[in-house]
Amino acid sequence: MATSTSAVSGEGATRPVVLITGGAGNIGTALVDALQSEYRVVSLDIDESKKAEFSETFDLTDPDLVRETIGRVAREHGREIAAVVHLAAYFDFTGEHSPLYEKVNVKGTRNLLNALDQVEVERFIYSSTMLVHRPGEPGQRIDESTPIEPKWAYPESKAETESVIAEFADRLPITVLRLAGLYDESHCVPTLAHQIARIYEATLKSHLYSGDPDVGQAFLHQEDMVDAFARCIRRRNALLPHAAILIGEEASESYQALQDRLGELIHGREHWQTLSVPKPLAKMGAWAEEKAEPIVPDQIDNGEKPFIRPFMIDMASDHYQLDITRARDYLGWEPRHRLRDSLEAMVGNLKADPHRWYQANGITPPD
Repeated sequence: MATSTSAVSGEGATRPVVLITGGAGNIGTALVDALQSEYRVVSLDIDESKKAEFSETFDLTDPDLVRETIGRVAREHGREIAAVVHLAAYFDFTGEHSPLYEKVNVKGTRNLLNALDQVEVERFIYSSTMLVHRPGEPGQRIDESTPIEPKWAYPESKAETESVIAEFADRLPITVLRLAGLYDESHCVPTLAHQIARIYEATLKSHLYSGDPDVGQAFLHQEDMVDAFARCIRRRNALLPHAAILIGEEASESYQALQDRLGELIHGREHWQTLSVPKPLAKMGAWAEEKAEPIVPDQIDNGEKPFIRPFMIDMASDHYQLDITRARDYLGWEPRHRLRDSLEAMVGNLKADPHRWYQANGITPPD
């Protein structure tokens, strides 16, 4: 059942309305905080937002509830919507094709788009990922014309959802923001968080890698991400009717460069030795570790499932270095942060309160 906490009065009624799906999550909350002084922000999520001035709870997978919720938004806030920012999505790092990818990401987005026929939307903004693109080689930059070739379940669902959104391009203006891996001084994407944890614990795994250590991934600070969304909303009437824009830092630190920098910051070592493991051997080890986990006593592994999965080994040499020309031209955006410069603060937070850092990044802390 959908519920609502909303009321409009005074100056608030004159601010343009922005709807944010996933507004109760970490990213949604950051976006709510950034936009509320300028817009009348309505959070749409399965949970009530603790930050948003107006909050609607609904289940994105239920088309009737989605339609009911958008109808109530229209009655309480008006039919003119400056922007719909669609963040809500299912994600896991197992690599498996969960039915929730189809149910939430693909069909849920279609439910939302169908329900938006009750309002007038100036811009629909979708949060996608750079991983929908085919990876490049070191020295080669990816731009929006790079072929769409996602390599595992999550970006596959994002690419399929982009195709669904394109079907509605004749009804409303659309911008797809393809984001790099997110981080701030306390949180980061799972691949980086586990790399940091392995070096902090100085485990054997911290010295092993099954890919090319010279490849790297593009990253994006959460504040820069929020800025990109805010610029997109402000320029909503000046943007192309339908376009995708890559959002991320141009500098793409190699795996080895991150190893060395983290080793220096955490343990004072300027070089963190990283040994190459043949992919067949690495896959066999990851498979064996995954299969053995149910019989390993929790006293040994604290009940934590192995992070490295066989599908990840296939992507260990993928390189994502971005060309953000379109972001500059369309949004006047470029990143103000750089991962390498933020690592010192990230490691500082880890050392100051390791348990809190592990918990914030969804990793079981070592004894």
